[in-house]
Amino acid sequence: MSALPPTPESLLRRLEWSVLRRLDGLLHGSYRTLFRGDGLDLADLREYQLHDDVRHIDWNVTARLQQLHVRQYNEDREVVTWFLLDLSPSMDFGSGTTKRENLLQFTAVLSRVLTRHGNPVGAIFYGDGVEAVIPPRTGRNHVLHLLHILMTRPSLPRANATALEDLLISARQVITRRSLVFLISDFITRPGWGQALAQLNRRHEVVAIRLSDPAEHDMPEVGMAMMQDAETGEQLFVDTQDKAFRKRFMAAAERREDEIRGGLTQAGVDALEFSTEDDLLEALIRFASLRKQRGRATVGIARRLEARA
Repeated sequence: MSALPPTPESLLRRLEWSVLRRLDGLLHGSYRTLFRGDGLDLADLREYQLHDDVRHIDWNVTARLQQLHVRQYNEDREVVTWFLLDLSPSMDFGSGTTKRENLLQFTAVLSRVLTRHGNPVGAIFYGDGVEAVIPPRTGRNHVLHLLHILMTRPSLPRANATALEDLLISARQVITRRSLVFLISDFITRPGWGQALAQLNRRHEVVAIRLSDPAEHDMPEVGMAMMQDAETGEQLFVDTQDKAFRKRFMAAAERREDEIRGGLTQAGVDALEFSTEDDLLEALIRFASLRKQRGRATVGIARRLEARA
């Protein structure tokens, strides 16, 4: 992938031409399926019907009447979206393109898709702790403002160990209206984030975008090398051809994979994995497929609930 353009305007213009233009055909007719708004004002209760959102089932009324009932809300077509952006030092790592560059481009495309349809987007920036909150607004200029902050923010040479839990707790406090939330991170963090993510997902619709680099899973054999902890700056001289060391490295990488995927599964969020080797358009197509699969799964759950009622 070529180097990023030097300005937010040139970056966004490039992505609008190379990615957004090609995405239009994919999203045409299915925009509301991928990014749907949820009304928050309770209007009525009625019996459950096929294709109703199972999250709107009122279990207390259902238990009383022995018939599935759902809450009806005043329709709200606006999708308020928040980006929770992990900008900790490990995000500057990449054997080619960096994870931070991927975060920037992913945020640019999704925020522009949403604002083009009149939906406001906001962001919470996390580096060495929660750094800034950008309230949701609409329009191309607002997207350029977000990109300017991301592109001009200096990298952190080192920081305290990342604690995504702090970012997620802050998001629960800041985001008061039900929203679509994108958590974009490499999930290299202290433990404890899973429960906070599950709590956020109960109130909002959360999608996790997990960024990674191949070198984090499969160490290249380059002989003696200096390894540095991207978070703390701690350095260690290692022999990458040593079989025992490579075995320990792979075991640690597998444990981290299991912990991250287990945490995302338990939190019940949609998760898209995006490597620095991946093509952005292909990753967005996978995202669209993920959302459609989720919709089909919701219908399947609803049918089973209906059969039991």
